[in-house]
Amino acid sequence: MRYEFHPQGVCSRKMCVDLSEDDVIEKLEIEGGCDGNLHGIAVLVEGMPAHSAIQKLKGIHCGFKTTSCPDQLALGLERALKEAGRA
Repeated sequence: MRYEFHPQGVCSRKMCVDLSEDDVIEKLEIEGGCDGNLHGIAVLVEGMPAHSAIQKLKGIHCGFKTTSCPDQLALGLERALKEAGRA
């Protein structure tokens, strides 16, 4: 299933994630932000269970900000799982 969300308080503008029926991240696309870093994150989380990605990425800060693109990805994944009734 494909989920699209718009991060808040960071440079990236949109994240689209494809989750398998067993909540494995099949594909992640991120628009905006630091292209190289976000492409690297996308490659690293592909094939990873969403719950593992959430655990690893949630709470990461970017400089003086209270959030980051990885943190926003974790929050978006949590919302996606909740919407699917698999939180």
